[in-house]
Amino acid sequence: MYVGTLSFDLLLGDVRSLKEKRSVVRPIVAELQRKYAVSAAEVGDQDLHRRAEIGLAVVSGDTGHLTDVLDRCERMVAARPEVELLSVRRRLHSDED
Repeated sequence: MYVGTLSFDLLLGDVRSLKEKRSVVRPIVAELQRKYAVSAAEVGDQDLHRRAEIGLAVVSGDTGHLTDVLDRCERMVAARPEVELLSVRRRLHSDED
C-alpha cells in the first residue's frame, strides 16, 4: 500500500474577505475530490484572506497510478487562473515506512 500527499501553497487573486476566499478555495477542493477521487481540504492559512493551503491524499497499491494521480492534481491546481501556485510539497509513503 502506498499513500501520496500533496500540499499546495496558494496566493489568491483579488480577495478581500474570508467569504470571498471560501468562494475560490471550495470549488478547487470539490473539483479535486470529484475528478480524482482524492481526500482534499483546506488545511492551513485559514485566517489569511489572500493565502490558502490545500492538502490532499490518495491511497493506491501501485506507485505508477499514485504518481499519475498526483501529477494530474498538481497540473489542475496550477492551471487555475484565479490562484498563483507558490509551492507544492509532495510525499510518498509506503506501509513499510
